[in-house]
Amino acid sequence: MRHFGPPFPPWRRFDGQPPEWMHKRRFLFRRFARFVGGALLLFLAGMAGLALLFTRLFGGSGQATLLVWLLGIGLALSFPVVVGLVAWRSFASLVNPLARVMAAADAVAEGDFSVRVPEAGPGEFGRLARSFNRMVTELEQSDRLRRNLTADVAHELRTPLTILQGNLEGILDGVYQPDAEHLDLLLDETRQLNRLVEDLRTLSLAEAGQLPLQREPVDLVELLDDVSTSFSGQAEASRVSLKVTTGPGPLWVTGDAGRLDQVLSNLVANALQHTPAGGTITLSAGRSPGGMCLKVADNGRGIPPEDLPNIFDRFWRSDDRRQTGSGLGLAIARQLVQAHGGSIRVESQLNQGTTFTVDLPAGGSPPPDGAAESMPGKTRQD
Repeated sequence: MRHFGPPFPPWRRFDGQPPEWMHKRRFLFRRFARFVGGALLLFLAGMAGLALLFTRLFGGSGQATLLVWLLGIGLALSFPVVVGLVAWRSFASLVNPLARVMAAADAVAEGDFSVRVPEAGPGEFGRLARSFNRMVTELEQSDRLRRNLTADVAHELRTPLTILQGNLEGILDGVYQPDAEHLDLLLDETRQLNRLVEDLRTLSLAEAGQLPLQREPVDLVELLDDVSTSFSGQAEASRVSLKVTTGPGPLWVTGDAGRLDQVLSNLVANALQHTPAGGTITLSAGRSPGGMCLKVADNGRGIPPEDLPNIFDRFWRSDDRRQTGSGLGLAIARQLVQAHGGSIRVESQLNQGTTFTVDLPAGGSPPPDGAAESMPGKTRQD
């Protein structure tokens, strides 16, 4: 990481050349000196002219005129000296931080995101340095994520493409027969490619804030029932109990029912993979202080504490491969929840289970026909 300014002393040289910020400082000093020097010359000439004018107006001998004129010159010289000292102190305290920021900005423009400037500065310059460092940190993180995304996408595409290429070459060479078994394998790989491309498209649109949402009143009780029904077969095959629990009263939000279903489906699919036979997955909905909340809780193996900060990162997988498929499921879930104005968080303990909580703003209302009137809470188990 490159630093402009302290802890390096200002006279230290790098590779035989002054630090970049020293060049900016000299440039600003020359501009400042020309301006102040010109102003002082004009001031001195004006003071001398005024002294001479006053002595002639009020009369007096030539010696008195000279004395008054010299006194005016002395005052004219002493005042700029004081002003110059104050200006120099101000220059040192203001221009040095500004020069460092300018040099660092030039480095960022050239693609170096490792630069930082000292944040200890007077008033606004200190805040400017902190804002600049925060901006560069975010740019560095964005650049790293962009590079990682390119590498991850290439890696995810390579596997199905390699399988497709190998099998097609085998069929052409007569190694494999173009029978239903091999054609089904190729079809499965194309489906996986299609899912990956669609996941990337959904994620990019959501991150850019351009994902279209068909907002309408959504009944969270009905939403949980639909998700539970969709995964009941997989849960039964895995010998996992799937329960639905809802709080009292109608639970409505305004959102895209299909996208919220996608969020819950991603969470339930992850829970099923990491819940052993005989375990339980609970889907619940209820009211929260800020609106409504949805929870998907399991009593599976849990997530290591060091993995929790990364669980929603795209293409991220822990050693136990918590994210399945393309590694985009939880990243998409977070973006879809944020697109609804909500938030998602996770709590987990090893060998005890994991709970994902989705907080959504309150909104929506039952249909006008009164089909969804207030009802007590319920618990259903598949």
